[in-house]
Amino acid sequence: MVTPEEVITRTLDPEAALGSRDALAKTVYSRLFDWLVEKINISIGQDPNSKAIIGVLDIYGFESFKHNSFEQFCINFTNEKLQQHFNQHVFKMEQDDYEKEQINWSYIEFVDNQDVLDLIEKKPGGIIALLDEACMFPKSNHETFAQKLYQTFAKNKRFIKPKLSRTNFTISHYAGEVTYLADLFLDKNKDYVVAEHQDLLTASKCPFAAGLFPALPEESSKSSKFSSIGSRFKLQLQSLMETLNSTEPHYIRCVKPNSVLKPGIFENLNVMQQLRCGGVLEAIRISCAGYPTRRTFDEFLLRFGVLAPEVLDGNADDKAACQMILDKMGLKGYQLGKTKVFLRAGQMAELDARRAEVLGNAARTIQRQIRTYIARKDFVLLKKAAIQLQSCWRAMSACNLYEKLRREAAALKIQKNFRCYTARISYSALQDSAMIVQTGMRAMTARSEFRFRKQTKAAIKIQAHLRGHREHSYYRNLQKAAIVTQCGWRGRVARKELRSLKMAARETGALKEAKDKLEKKVEELTWRVQFEKRLRTELEETKAQEIAKLQEALHSVQIQVEDANARVLKEREAARKAIEEAPPVIKETPIMVQDTAKIDELSSEIESLKALLLSEKQVAEEAKKACTDADSKIVDLAKKLEEAEGKADQLRDSAQRLQEKLSNLESENQVLRQQALTMSPTGKTISSRPRTTILQRTPENGNILNGETKPGHDTALVVANTKEPESEENPQKSLNEKQQENQDLLIKCISQDLGFSGGKPIAACVIYKCLLHWRSFEVERTSVFDRIIQTVASAVEVHDNNDGLTYWLCNTSTLLMLLQHTLKASGAASLTPHRRRSSSASLFGRMSQGLRGSPQSAGLSFLNGRMLGKLDDLRQVEAKYPALLFKQQLTAFLEKIYGMIRDNLKKEISPLLGLCIQAPRTSRSSLVKGRTQANAVAQQALIGHWQSIVKSLDNYLKIMKANYVPPFLVRKVFTQIFSFINVQLFNSLLLRRECCSFSNGEFVKSGLAELEQWCCYATEDYVGSAWDELKHIRQAVGFLVIHQKPKKTLNEITNELCPVLSIQQLYRISTMYWDDKYGTHSVSADVISSMRVMMTEDSNNSVSSSFLLDDDSSIPFSVDDLSKSMPQVDVADVEPPPLIRENSGFVFLHQRSDS
Repeated sequence: MVTPEEVITRTLDPEAALGSRDALAKTVYSRLFDWLVEKINISIGQDPNSKAIIGVLDIYGFESFKHNSFEQFCINFTNEKLQQHFNQHVFKMEQDDYEKEQINWSYIEFVDNQDVLDLIEKKPGGIIALLDEACMFPKSNHETFAQKLYQTFAKNKRFIKPKLSRTNFTISHYAGEVTYLADLFLDKNKDYVVAEHQDLLTASKCPFAAGLFPALPEESSKSSKFSSIGSRFKLQLQSLMETLNSTEPHYIRCVKPNSVLKPGIFENLNVMQQLRCGGVLEAIRISCAGYPTRRTFDEFLLRFGVLAPEVLDGNADDKAACQMILDKMGLKGYQLGKTKVFLRAGQMAELDARRAEVLGNAARTIQRQIRTYIARKDFVLLKKAAIQLQSCWRAMSACNLYEKLRREAAALKIQKNFRCYTARISYSALQDSAMIVQTGMRAMTARSEFRFRKQTKAAIKIQAHLRGHREHSYYRNLQKAAIVTQCGWRGRVARKELRSLKMAARETGALKEAKDKLEKKVEELTWRVQFEKRLRTELEETKAQEIAKLQEALHSVQIQVEDANARVLKEREAARKAIEEAPPVIKETPIMVQDTAKIDELSSEIESLKALLLSEKQVAEEAKKACTDADSKIVDLAKKLEEAEGKADQLRDSAQRLQEKLSNLESENQVLRQQALTMSPTGKTISSRPRTTILQRTPENGNILNGETKPGHDTALVVANTKEPESEENPQKSLNEKQQENQDLLIKCISQDLGFSGGKPIAACVIYKCLLHWRSFEVERTSVFDRIIQTVASAVEVHDNNDGLTYWLCNTSTLLMLLQHTLKASGAASLTPHRRRSSSASLFGRMSQGLRGSPQSAGLSFLNGRMLGKLDDLRQVEAKYPALLFKQQLTAFLEKIYGMIRDNLKKEISPLLGLCIQAPRTSRSSLVKGRTQANAVAQQALIGHWQSIVKSLDNYLKIMKANYVPPFLVRKVFTQIFSFINVQLFNSLLLRRECCSFSNGEFVKSGLAELEQWCCYATEDYVGSAWDELKHIRQAVGFLVIHQKPKKTLNEITNELCPVLSIQQLYRISTMYWDDKYGTHSVSADVISSMRVMMTEDSNNSVSSSFLLDDDSSIPFSVDDLSKSMPQVDVADVEPPPLIRENSGFVFLHQRSDS
């Protein structure tokens, strides 16, 4: 406590300390909440100087629970305030409108809740005032507060005291009675601010905490000030009501259909109670008792002025003109206010019917005038035909006279030509004789000259062969000496490299051991897989052999049985014949005995064959069982084989990853070795040697010199310019440096805009020819691909430069097409780059592989003035991993550039589409005065938006044509753009009711006609099927502008007018349609009900009920589609750019296809 003389410190008991702590927590929470609201308002960016705002107030409504406390009391108090505002706005404003217009109207009483508000907030005897008074006394509690309420409001009809409670009280609100528990009212209403807490947080070193608690004036900081939650809530609610009174509110009443929160249940009494409590029934009663249709004088005259044209031509004011129109139509019961016309129910429909009748009469008058014009036009045409017939007859007589004169002139011309012909025949005979004599003389001279030249050529050829033999012998000797020298020097370099490799092997030992282990596992699993495959193959072969053997045995048994049967028949025939031929008495008994023995023998043989057949059948059945068992075993082995193959693939992947790490380490070691070699003392001797190049013999350049090759050698030495003294004075640069310079010059060249040559991009052709000549596709490590990709990426960084984007779109697509036709992925190249064991087994093998793989080995373009191979032809190259990765990166950049061009065009036309979807209305002044001229000017202004879209499309088409973009990509761009236009216009049409009108349909239809005309101008080569993408908006607009919609059936609409639109979309358009031009109606009620039934069936069948369209922004093509659609590019006819034209390292670019 602070006194004028001293400061007295007083200790607090535990309850007071807890209260002080809770007060501090509430204060900090309140300040933090205010700070958060302030930050949110600042971040939203509201203009403090704005004069108009739009706010949304969302509140649940009256709350009545089993236990209601101070929070429910404040919420219901707010709802009472808002209900009073609703009463004043709806009931009073409705009647004030009638009173403002000064029409005859009887005042309707409505329920007012001002007495409830007085019970709660009136001073000094309201509930909030009594609650604040009770909170100021320390000894007050909820029982004393409840007794005070019982005494004060005992006679108030809105306040009810429960019978079985001493602290509860009931208030009869507008929506019903609510019982409150007064137990925690005092605690929840208190809000103390302790001065010591304020000073402590104000003096905090944390700027955030000090900012939440600014310093208070001296008067308020000397003692704790009592603050009431209820009073603050009342002030805030009063501020809210002042804000609502200063605005134009609109109400949305949410009705709860049932109390169990389940669908399909509608409680009539509950809903009726909510409507009654919300005042909705009162508002409906007032509206029905009054004038449901009201129009301003301008709107009424604009629509129904055609019923009395003389009124519009006169000088009468709007009110008098409306009065005259209504009196002329014979309507009664209406009211005329100061600015509006109030009509009874049904009078608007009657006026519309009379308006339609007047418009029909006007249409018939126009038809009569048109028919008159057509009849007069036919008469004029008949008159012109008679005059033309007379002219033709006169022309025929003139033609006959002309024919006679022409025949006389032709006779004279024939005589002249015949005399000329006879003279020419004599001259030709004389000329032929002279030519024969000249031919003979010239032939003799030519034969003499030919004999002389033949002898001279033979002598030169003999001399050339002799000199060639001499030079070839010298070259072979020099080649042998160079090979011996190279072998000695390479042995020395190999020993040094061996020492460095041993040092590097120690670092990569662990990786190699892991790699060897994985390779062993892969080999073991591969062996198992092959062994199981071999077992399965052997089982299948054994099964087939056994089946074949059994079939052969069965066949042989059948043959034996047939033979035995044939022999039995033959024996029987022979016995019968012998019996017939023999004497009947003497030889009867022996023959019978012999025949019986043969028959018995044959019968026993048949029995044995039958037994053998049964045994063979048993063996066949056993073989079949064995086959089925073998098949089951084979299936099990196949499953195990698949599992083993999966494990083998996993091991291969891990081995490949380790191999990548190993290859990276080896490349680093190789760079270090090259740096060590360049820094060695022997580097000067290497650079001072004659200029030599080692060429790898491949099927493309195997015949290097006169077609001579040796199978035992992998390389051939070519010594060029051995006789030039400058090669000894000026040391040659290494191949790596020369290749690096060529790459730098190429990157510098393609970073410029090289343009086009005969419709082919120069940059793409130069890059392709250089990479193919340097054999960059066949090496395992190179940096030229990354540098090219970086150059392209830096060129397309500017997203708004459409000219640059289209230039690189043409170059990337052409280069990708060339790579698609050239590159061929092998088993090793399709995976990650790795070294083969056979080539890395020896040091010389690794060196030769490095020479073969490096792009510098292909740096020599000419040999003795001749090309080693032609680069103009598109041949298949076995590509390594970097080349395949370069192709994938190039594909990604092509898709990126395509998407950027498409999105730029979308951004450019999106604002225009928003202006094109709805046609603005014309004013009444333009309708009455100068209607034709005003409509023409407005129509010209509206069509300008569509012309702007067409201008943008044409601009992009010209840019892509100028940069020779493939027509396939141009078609894809415009197809997606037209699909975007279709989605935007169609979705806007379905979401905005003002767009579904007759005049707006005519406006959009005229704009679509502009797009169709542009498609015809651009030709199908560049547009393709883009016009078909507008099918949704075309059919929707066609439905809007069609006449006699009520006569159309659902079958005609869905099958003939709008076959593409779904039932949901048709229902949406049919229900939102309104005719602002002729006043016609939409489709019939039967069609609408049929649509609802079909929509219900679709929802039961789980069919999507969404009626909006989605925009597809994916890439609509693949590399194969692009390569198939583009024509073959002949890169040989492209002239190299001036920057590299005279460079000796790019001489191969001057080669032609005919060289």
